[in-house]
Amino acid sequence: MKVTKYRLGVFAAIGLAALIGSPLFASGGSEKAAPAAAAAKKIKAGFVYVGPVGDLGFTNAHDVARQALVKEFPWLETKIIESVPEGKASPVIAQLVQDEKMDIIFTASFGYMDETVDAAKKFPKTIFEHCSGFKRENNLGVYFADLYQMYYLNGLMAGALTKTGKVGYVGAFPIPEVIRHINAFALGVKTANPKATVDVRWISAWYDPAKAREAAQALIASGIDALAFTEDTASVVEVGQEQWKAGKKIYTFGHYSPMAAQGPDSLVSGQLVNWTPIYRKILTDLYNGTWKSEDYFWMAAEGAVDLGGKFGEPINPKFIDELKAYKVKTADLGELSVYDLVFKRFDQMKKSPMEFNPFTGPIKDQKGVERYAPGAQSTIADLVVMNYFVDNVIGKAE
Repeated sequence: MKVTKYRLGVFAAIGLAALIGSPLFASGGSEKAAPAAAAAKKIKAGFVYVGPVGDLGFTNAHDVARQALVKEFPWLETKIIESVPEGKASPVIAQLVQDEKMDIIFTASFGYMDETVDAAKKFPKTIFEHCSGFKRENNLGVYFADLYQMYYLNGLMAGALTKTGKVGYVGAFPIPEVIRHINAFALGVKTANPKATVDVRWISAWYDPAKAREAAQALIASGIDALAFTEDTASVVEVGQEQWKAGKKIYTFGHYSPMAAQGPDSLVSGQLVNWTPIYRKILTDLYNGTWKSEDYFWMAAEGAVDLGGKFGEPINPKFIDELKAYKVKTADLGELSVYDLVFKRFDQMKKSPMEFNPFTGPIKDQKGVERYAPGAQSTIADLVVMNYFVDNVIGKAE
């Protein structure tokens, strides 16, 4: 597999020191909106998307943020170009610069990185922002919203709800972004249910409803009764809903966008991305003349990610009693229900990435190798190059 096909950025290339000095540890919710006065001043922003805006996943979440900011900022004008294959973005970017006269261009997929770098050099008067990359120029910054904290919280719920002790995961590609999300999910499952396993099936696609459906059905046939995934449709949730209607309880967890409508009975929760704070920060800085090339790696503390099947509802109400009845013991909080544990951990994550880190030892990989000693914690640099599975995962991280 060629790494240029993936939207993940290897942030380790810029080093942990650079990340610590970046807005990773700053609050993303304190940005003030740019003044609506000065009506003559406009910002024109172009967005290059790898998928269709209706994918219910990665691209959809970006476009929801774009639409929200168009309503919020009277000075903002935008243009989108969707379903642009990675490796073929250069003419699209050039069109946005030369024909559309964009002030800033967002390229929202990792595979656009080198083309964005080339464009930044070719058009030095235009500002560029690349999602999930690691290469910067004076007129090119990078940004990302990571989900591993939310995957851990969903894993806690999956571990509590599974009756078979077999949890499934439909994965897009075996790259560090997805691997760390699976591991975080599996660590959550293990916290709630030490004997449970997470079986991973790869589909080699970001957007392939048919493959996602087939993988989900195969996992159900193997005996799993809870499903999470990384793929930009609601196929897995829909399969779970179909099973529920047929009388078989399959618990599902949504991905990236609200999916409660696709699984009103099966969907327990999910991980949601809110790109609005990041885009607001970047666009406001540009409007105010304070923009500079930076690295953003935002999570719960910055309001970039959330928990739930839909915004404002972290957990499907029909599962709350079951989660409240399931008790677990923790070293720092004592014994409490999984329901309460989810919200305790979420509150800690909102304070700081270091308030509670899911990747805190002891953690061993599938081969029994100790990756983190008791009490030791991962760094962001560790996580962005993660290439192994933790010990309760079934499948290969390759």
